[in-house]
Amino acid sequence: MTGNARKNQVKKVVLAYSGGLDTSIILKWLQSTYGCEVVTFTADLGQGEELEPARKKAILLGIKPENIFIEDLREEFVRDYVFPMFRANTVYEGQYLLGTSIARPLIAKKQIEIAEKVGADAVAHGATGKGNDQVRFELTYYALKPDVTVIAPWREWDLTSRTRLIEFAEQHQIPIAKDKRGDAPFSVDANLLHASSEGKVLEDPSVEVPDYVYSRTGDPESAPDKPQTITVDFEKGDAVAVDGKTMSPATLLKALNELGKLHGVGRLDLVENRFVGMKSRGMYETPGGTILLAAHRGIESITLDRGAAHLKDELMPKYAELIYNGFWFTPEREMLQSAIDKSQEFVSGRVTLKLYKGSVFVIGRESKYSLYDQELVTFEEGAVAYDHRDAEGFIKLNALRLRTLGQRRKKLKL
Repeated sequence: MTGNARKNQVKKVVLAYSGGLDTSIILKWLQSTYGCEVVTFTADLGQGEELEPARKKAILLGIKPENIFIEDLREEFVRDYVFPMFRANTVYEGQYLLGTSIARPLIAKKQIEIAEKVGADAVAHGATGKGNDQVRFELTYYALKPDVTVIAPWREWDLTSRTRLIEFAEQHQIPIAKDKRGDAPFSVDANLLHASSEGKVLEDPSVEVPDYVYSRTGDPESAPDKPQTITVDFEKGDAVAVDGKTMSPATLLKALNELGKLHGVGRLDLVENRFVGMKSRGMYETPGGTILLAAHRGIESITLDRGAAHLKDELMPKYAELIYNGFWFTPEREMLQSAIDKSQEFVSGRVTLKLYKGSVFVIGRESKYSLYDQELVTFEEGAVAYDHRDAEGFIKLNALRLRTLGQRRKKLKL
């Protein structure tokens, strides 16, 4: 199908709309280029911004009130996406807690649901042609609505510079804030799990991140001189309470974010490998998530059997890669999730942690399902079902192949 033919076929499109300058330009560009009806969808994922201005701006740009959707997804985001991911102790390339990656399938799923509701035949997003987000959005679109038309303006239009974008905005009477007339010093994505900053001033990986980039964490060097001790309670792998106070998933993560921010916890300066093939330098702030990961590993350390724990650690990099690359709604991710969730059956109890100047320390863990047997591991003599002499046979059996290899080396004088 040619571009013009496709443009003539699109009658109604659901746009992932933040209310910012770029997506406002996209909104008007869709109207003028495709001549179609535009429906806007704005997701509240806990990014910390007032979302009603997005509604007012959409109306200003000619969108009918009934075609404006703003949804509070904070609880669903943490309950159905963040928590399942944390059950696996998920980190990408050993460090990144996937704050942006895990949000995209939820946004895209809601877009498709709205498209079905309003009878739209297309969806659109504001991700660029260089990043991972275009992949994450579109893999979800196609998984949930195989026949949907996807419009990615950054891959189609000729508005390739900030100057061209500003000119287009002025031409179509799109309001431009004074601080948006020049290039932004860096690009930010935020939700309840994290804030990420990329581009511009951060593009040289040899240069330290400027102080003004940080928004979710205090400076660890200026954090309180006295450590703070907290507890996190778990039920079947999910955090349910902080300091003994039961909370909903989103409320709990927000509470951990505040604690982490105070103590400068959760900063990460990372050069990562994007799915599209290039390396990218980003600065990530995940205060609550960093505490949650430490706490979850702490409760697993006494409740998970060695075999299950080690298998989880082997599966985790694959699971992390699937999320990073946008394959949330896939059979393989769901298969891994089933195995991970099964492992969490007895991962319940309380973890005590100490927060201090950018660091999180697990200092205590307790559970009625604990596999830790103090009598068994003690160096003191006790009535335990362990005979030290049994270790000799155990070692000799495990050494058999090593001794065989050693004899060959000796025989051949290698």
